[in-house]
Amino acid sequence: MRGMSLIFEGLSFRYGRGAEVFSDFSLRLESRSTVLLGPNGAGKSTLMALAASHLAPSEGRVAWKRIDASNRRARARYRRAVAWIPQQITPVPGLTVREQIAYAGWLKGMTRADAWEASTKAIARVGLAELASRKSHEVSGGQLRRMGIAGALTHRSEIILMDEPTAGLDPTQRGMFRDLVAELSQSVHVLVSTHQTEDLADLYSEVVVLDQGTVRFQGSTDEFHALAGPAPSPRERAEAAYTRLVTREA
Repeated sequence: MRGMSLIFEGLSFRYGRGAEVFSDFSLRLESRSTVLLGPNGAGKSTLMALAASHLAPSEGRVAWKRIDASNRRARARYRRAVAWIPQQITPVPGLTVREQIAYAGWLKGMTRADAWEASTKAIARVGLAELASRKSHEVSGGQLRRMGIAGALTHRSEIILMDEPTAGLDPTQRGMFRDLVAELSQSVHVLVSTHQTEDLADLYSEVVVLDQGTVRFQGSTDEFHALAGPAPSPRERAEAAYTRLVTREA
């Protein structure tokens, strides 16, 4: 399965003249569903933006299925395969939900007709068919997240990157989103960054813990939980394991 890997190799990156976020950073992700855990400031959002080719490393490379994001000739193909859903999804003024979903496909190189046709299945898959004709700026935060996923499905992305996708959602919206992620991981690769440890065992097969631009842990969900020792529930085991990995001495 090495051909299905998302690879970060020898990355270095800094914002302007600030401190380096990553220095000679390497990571290979092969699991179909991976969660990237870490505290605020760990580098999660930066890593996701590098994976999406929204940012470019000063050194090293990012590749998906041997498609190198730094190769200018291959970059469009890389971006069609790798979809990024950032923390904030901005509605496009004047567009309906379906129009914005189809627009996402058109931006990835699809014809308008193909993007419009593909948006029908994508919008149904994320449960937004009844809102297809509503203006995109009139939907809730949870519906915006699903709209972003539908856009990724429209252009048939092979891996979907989601940065803090449940931030600001109420419990009902989080439940719907968890169900959607579980369903998506049956057919596409999913990488989700978050600092929340709920539902790891139910949603993800691999856990990566990032702190201060360094991988503190990479392994299966069971291996991650085992770090906590005995605990009454999976959620408490996840919290204990996470705290053990990222808590620093004062």
